[in-house]
Order: sequence, then C-alpha cells, then structure tokens
Amino acid sequence: MAERERDEVTGTETTGHEWDGIKELDTPLPRWWLWTFYATIIWGIGYTLAYPALPLIHTNTKGFLGTTNRMELEKELKTVRAQRAEKLAKLEKASLQDIMKNDELRAFATRMGEAAFKVNCVQCHQAAGRGAYGYPNLQDDDWLWGGTLEAIHYTITHGARYNPDTNEETRQSDMPAFGEQLEPAQIEAVTEYVLKLSGQEHDARKAEAGKKVFEEDAGCNGCHGDKGEGNQELGAPRLSDQIWLFSGSREAIRSQITKPKHGVMPAWKYKLDKATIKALTVYVYSLGGGVGS
Repeated sequence: MAERERDEVTGTETTGHEWDGIKELDTPLPRWWLWTFYATIIWGIGYTLAYPALPLIHTNTKGFLGTTNRMELEKELKTVRAQRAEKLAKLEKASLQDIMKNDELRAFATRMGEAAFKVNCVQCHQAAGRGAYGYPNLQDDDWLWGGTLEAIHYTITHGARYNPDTNEETRQSDMPAFGEQLEPAQIEAVTEYVLKLSGQEHDARKAEAGKKVFEEDAGCNGCHGDKGEGNQELGAPRLSDQIWLFSGSREAIRSQITKPKHGVMPAWKYKLDKATIKALTVYVYSLGGGVGS
C-alpha cells in the first residue's frame, strides 16, 4: 500500500481528497468526543431495553422496568383523586348555604371553582370574570338574573336561551325588535329617554317625548321598570346606571332598541357534574358581585 501524503505544515496525513488545490487532512477525532459518542450508544441501547421503545405488529416492547410516564401520571392522578374524594363527596351533598358556613369546604370550593372557571368560562367572561363586550362582568353587583348563590347556581346550571326547545328551564328574556313596531322618530325619542335614565347627555325635548313611548307606546316599563331599575325575575337589565352589556353609546342603545342582540350561555348541567357547578357558583359569588343569600 502506497504511503499517504502528509501535510508539510502539520505533518498530518491527508485523505487523498483535493478541491481546487485544497487537500483534506485526516485529523482524528478527540478521544473525549469518541468516548462520549460510545457512551451515548451504550446509554441508548440500555434505554431501549429498559423502557417501551420498539414497535411490534400489535403492541410494543415493554422494557424490563415495566414502567412508563403515562403509568406514573396515572399513579399521581389516582393519589390526587383519593385526596379529593372526601371533600368532593361533602361538596356534592352539602347545600350552598352549608358550604359558605364551612370555612374549609368554602376554601376548597373556591379553589376548585377558580380552576373550573379558567377551563370553561374565561373564554367569554375573561380572567377573574371582568367581562367583555356582550359578556357580563361578574365582579360588579349588576345582575340580569340575580346575584344570590341560588340565582347564580341556577344560571350556571340551566344557562340562558340555551336550546329552549329541549332545555325548558333555561333563562329566557327576549327583547322585542321595536324597529318593526315603532316609527323612526319614536325610536329616536326613546333612545334619548334611556340616555336620560342613565344620566348621560341627552336631548331633553326628545327625551320627554321618549318617556311616553317608553311607558305607553312600547311598554318598556313593563320589563325595565318605570325608572329603568330593571327586573331580575325577567332578566331585564337596569337602565338607570351606566353598566352596559353592549355599550351605552347613543348608537348602541338605538341599535339595541331597533334590533336587539340576544346572548346565549350554555347550560353547564350537560357538561359539568354537580360538585363542579357548586364550586363555580361559590367562586363566581366570591368575585365581589355576589349579593345576599
């Protein structure tokens, strides 16, 4: 075998490869790198034998340790479920009033409700229930259907306008589209009157005419009250404050009178168990808007 050429500068043999006069040196890999490489091969073989790794026709190799991350997770979840089982059983059996009287159970329900809220409710009601356009703020005391524990529990359980044909207990409050019943001038007038009720800048002359429309022509006071105080039994919002679901601008009020928007809330009884619904009730109540009992 012919002796390979050596580089004059380094004394290292060349590989025989040459590109445009540049010759490749046959420099050996560092020993530490080689031993690290061999160690990873040995480790990989050991891991393959110890844990499930190789696919077979209908299953896979199990590994001589007989364990997986999934199995470890199941063990941890089983332990957590066992720790929670007693409190969950108490939560499911206890009334809302009893939960509030028991400090330990109330704290557990609040934490559980907060977790459930983040998974199921935050998409609409936003973080900590602060609300958004078209979705009620749960931190204030302005409630469509009432802010007592029982009222909140009922709303979460049965929802609002959720499949009313099959879910007969759902909350219902459909405001008529007065654009089909009133003249444009009447709608303008009653818009100004609602602005007046809510303490906003308004046209006094039109508002005076709007009062008649509000009380007689449209009969708005039948649901919203003579002074716009609202009616929680009917789900009619209060008009005498400046808390609005769809904005309180002149344009938004006019639009809602003409062709109202109607939101829908799911009936969570179809997805969540009773204990979780109670926990959500306690959490929502604790946000600051809950009233009475």
